[in-house]
Amino acid sequence: SAAHQLYNPNWDEEKNRMVFGKCANKNFHGHNYTLTVTVKGEINPETGFVMNLVDLKQIIRDQVIARLDHANLNHDVDFMQGKFSSTEVLAEEIWKILAEPISRHGAQLYKIRLDETLNNAVEYFGD
Repeated sequence: SAAHQLYNPNWDEEKNRMVFGKCANKNFHGHNYTLTVTVKGEINPETGFVMNLVDLKQIIRDQVIARLDHANLNHDVDFMQGKFSSTEVLAEEIWKILAEPISRHGAQLYKIRLDETLNNAVEYFGD
């Protein structure tokens, strides 16, 4: 769960409301995001894993959930400072955070899927 506001400070209130709708609310609003992380790589013949999911879960908890859960993306999250707090930008920033720790475990980050609502999701492949 995290709160955010979509707002361009270079625009007036009217244009922000026109472009971002209720997401430009000055009091912010929140979502119960769902993050899906997909990795790829060679299967380890000794474990049958591309990556141990216990390790992946811990990386996600430490690097993402601990920093985002019940936070205001616009104010509380260090890696979102000075950036639009859209789902697209958030997914890209999560990718940057997870790629290196996952590679240390012998896998590659393949895809981030971030669901903001039942009708709004972003898939990011690191492009």
